[in-house]
Amino acid sequence: MISAGDFRNGITFELEGQVMQVIEFQHVKPGKGAAFVRTKIRNVITGAVVERTFSPTDKFPQAHVDRKEMEYLYNDGELYYFMDPETYEQQPIDANVLGEDFRFVKENMVCKILSFKGNVFGVEVPMFVELEITETEPGFRGDTATNVTKPATLETGAEVRVPLFIDRGDIIRIDTRTGEYLERAKK
Repeated sequence: MISAGDFRNGITFELEGQVMQVIEFQHVKPGKGAAFVRTKIRNVITGAVVERTFSPTDKFPQAHVDRKEMEYLYNDGELYYFMDPETYEQQPIDANVLGEDFRFVKENMVCKILSFKGNVFGVEVPMFVELEITETEPGFRGDTATNVTKPATLETGAEVRVPLFIDRGDIIRIDTRTGEYLERAKK
């Protein structure tokens, strides 16, 4: 059990049958009345964020979220298959569990599968990935205005904005949280 007075960012607990994660917390001690804990919590299954206050003595069962590294193999329509590198068992995961950042994952990349009591609710992709440019327009010589970008299609099918000097076949590093180009990677 964890009390609301012990809340810290990132802690997961069960509330009314749901798994919640503390995003922000603030211990408030008003001049009059009892102290309380003001929180912003996220439902890890649905992603909904709620602001709520608790008494510091409120107790909740702590939720243990399992994070397991698995290798992405392939997709078959709405199912995406991941393999456990230790047991070689394959696990299908529904497409609606995958986040927007999954568009930067290619086959054989290692991701973290998030589950609670055996139910998968999310997939964490690596923060930075290196992917090859498969389609982009050529940059024009002399067009050197600052921060000019052009669209480019990656080997996963995702589209990003890149500087003019990037060409087809270049390998670039991307921040999957923002979907932004970071730098040209070494070949």
